[in-house]
Amino acid sequence: MIHNILKDKPTKLFVIFTAFFVANALIAECIGGKIFSLEKLFGWSPSGFTLFGQKDLSFNLTCGVLLWPLEFVMTDIVNEYYGPKAVRRISYTAVALITYAFVMFYFAMAVPPADFWYGTGVADGIPDMSKAFNGIFGQGMWIILGSLVAFLVSQIVDVTVFHKIKKYTGEKKIWLRATGSTLISQLVDSFIVLFIAFKIGKGWSWQLVLAICLLNYIYKFSMAVILTPLIYFIEKRIEHYVGHETAISMKQAAMGKES
Repeated sequence: MIHNILKDKPTKLFVIFTAFFVANALIAECIGGKIFSLEKLFGWSPSGFTLFGQKDLSFNLTCGVLLWPLEFVMTDIVNEYYGPKAVRRISYTAVALITYAFVMFYFAMAVPPADFWYGTGVADGIPDMSKAFNGIFGQGMWIILGSLVAFLVSQIVDVTVFHKIKKYTGEKKIWLRATGSTLISQLVDSFIVLFIAFKIGKGWSWQLVLAICLLNYIYKFSMAVILTPLIYFIEKRIEHYVGHETAISMKQAAMGKES
């Protein structure tokens, strides 16, 4: 029986999607501690504009946003072929494993470091390796909580909106349900993570929270549109891999219909 399961192409695809989904989410959380300038990435000077009364704003983003758009692409693909229950399952799995990872990070930070290790980074300009390690992995608990709650809620919103749109569009216009669901869920994601991590956790003003939320959403909105062709590409590769009839059957089953 186990060999039949492992040979089943839809099952193998789901395992691959789940593994990538979880790994990508965990990596995004780990690199999220670095803030980069989107303008400088393209060789531009920081904008320095004003939003909601907040001056000198620019597109300074966490590195985690480089990977999070791929999570929503994967969500839409899994939603299309496996249905909302599958999306919720991989989302819960990702949250559980990310939580486990951060518990292990804090455990590693608490382990007494070897004496010689403190100065092993001096040659590279790192006088205290222990502080550097703790600084990288010791993200604030409010940020971790905000990120996980935002991720879980936005996933539920995404899968719900996706299927509501699909009921009206049928198998056509995947760009509409994929992009539309992502645009709504990303707005929810941007607001929740900033509200929990910085409004509650850091005491930021509402003006600053809303300004940063809008900047993050503009980036996510743009990426959702840019990555739409990727969904069509993946869909074609799936159909080529499992076959046209199987792909149609998977989509029908995802909508709760018999093939």
